[in-house]
Amino acid sequence: MRLGIATLIIAYVLSQFYRAFLAVMTPALKADLGATPEDLARASGAWFLVFALMQIPVGWGLDNIGPRKVTAALLAVGGAGGAAVFAMATTPDHILYAMVLIGIGCSPVLMASYYIFARIYSPRVFATLAGMVIGIGSLGNIAGALPMALAVEQFGWRASLWAMSAVTLVVAGMIMLAVDNPPKLVAKDGASKGSVLDLLRMPALWAIFPIMLVNYTAAAGLRGSWAGPYLRDVYGLGTTGIGWATMGIAMAMVVGSFAYGPMDRLFNTRKWIVLPGNMIAVGLVFLLWVVPETGAWRASLIMAAIGLFGASYPLIIAHARSFVPPHLVGRGVTLMNMFGIGGVGLFQYASACVFQAAQGPDVSVTAPYQAVFLFFAVPGLIGCLLYLLSADRTD
Repeated sequence: MRLGIATLIIAYVLSQFYRAFLAVMTPALKADLGATPEDLARASGAWFLVFALMQIPVGWGLDNIGPRKVTAALLAVGGAGGAAVFAMATTPDHILYAMVLIGIGCSPVLMASYYIFARIYSPRVFATLAGMVIGIGSLGNIAGALPMALAVEQFGWRASLWAMSAVTLVVAGMIMLAVDNPPKLVAKDGASKGSVLDLLRMPALWAIFPIMLVNYTAAAGLRGSWAGPYLRDVYGLGTTGIGWATMGIAMAMVVGSFAYGPMDRLFNTRKWIVLPGNMIAVGLVFLLWVVPETGAWRASLIMAAIGLFGASYPLIIAHARSFVPPHLVGRGVTLMNMFGIGGVGLFQYASACVFQAAQGPDVSVTAPYQAVFLFFAVPGLIGCLLYLLSADRTD
């Protein structure tokens, strides 16, 4: 099982790469395909939206088919196939279609490892293991920053995407060979029954859904879409400069994932770790809104800090998982992931409209970006306030 988990982590590295690599390709895609920041934000948002929509069938598949076949098949067809479509793109719409396919391919990867953790390891270490996967997997976030920028400059973006398609296909094959499915689990009465509707009838989860919906939106939105155009338009940075800045954000998110993971065992609480961390992240997004021309390095550091303090995703998943019965754990973790990734997708897609609406002949170059920052910040604050109603629980 350790080898299988290792291959799933490698697949999650790819998933992190695919959700974040568009930012550094902004100049190249604009030059070759005429892709605007709004086009790329919509494409990135589509990745997250279809990823989120896939969580319901993925959850059913994990509980009924098992993580091996579900993950290998979707990653091969969607992930590798989508990267190939991207490599052949001739219009911004083709990028959108490619990102939809890639989102389908990446949709089961993280949840497959979480499903295995929930089934074969003690609940007490779930958050630590979940944070470990995200922390290691976020190397893909880093690879989608400066290394991808250098690859695009050296080999071109089409060749780089063909290479990623081949790598993705190989990893899908490794999963098929290495991952072992945990034995099927049935409810205590002997019947493997239950559905997402049973989870939606649990009041405890409804207090966690809001923070899950907004927790990742600002960090993912900045890292995956808006950091590149913002640093290019406001500070004049090129592909390499954007690569350095986004790599800083990615590294901060890695550190945050590892740091949040074991904190529930250290402090015997989940709620009171998640809440202050997210409040700090929201405050920093408001800071970008207030002072958008703070300087390239300061802006990059603020965005990195947002990534650091907003990396509480694995701890929120662990908080929710503690209320889920064992025979529904696959659907439970994927339901929460649907809210988390779906929130990113909705806000990413809508942020393109916000950016476009804020443009005009008499507005400053920073005004559209300020509108996007505020669009991320206010829901983040609301999510934190609603999370105050949740019941704290550890294992």
